[in-house]
Amino acid sequence: MQREGKIHIYTGDGKGKTTAAIGLCVRALGAGRRIFFAQFMKDGTSSEIAFLRKSAPDRFHYFCRGSGKFIIGTPPPGEVARAERTLEALVSALKQESYDLVFADEIFGAMHAKLLKEEDILALMNARTGATELILTGRNAPQTARERADLVSEILCSKHYYTQGRPAQKGIEY
Repeated sequence: MQREGKIHIYTGDGKGKTTAAIGLCVRALGAGRRIFFAQFMKDGTSSEIAFLRKSAPDRFHYFCRGSGKFIIGTPPPGEVARAERTLEALVSALKQESYDLVFADEIFGAMHAKLLKEEDILALMNARTGATELILTGRNAPQTARERADLVSEILCSKHYYTQGRPAQKGIEY
């Protein structure tokens, strides 16, 4: 019997959404699975991406076109185009059916920044077929996406040292 893939969402205001996705990525790579990992809103310089690329260059495919800059207000056209290219790459990866897991990291943040529309995310979710797992992360997952998903984990912030002024630390936050 062929395994059916599922749709996972990691959302909420707490630290650890991407970290949870990376943990799933490590687990899948350890089991010999192939991964397509795309990031919105980031620039691809985080420590975990460097590690995964070195660890499984033949099974970990990384795609990132973001500038890594926060977007407030109306996004510049270049940022919108980057997000659209990333979305197209995700849809293509799903259609190829050659990946076991497809990750859309910070896709909800891209929607919140007006780089994508809610219907873009739903179309991506509907493009998932067969045994491929689709993982979506970011704050503020819309209710329609939550309803469509098979698993939703809400990561809440009870306390965070950012509020005390500690900057992000390499190897911890990025």
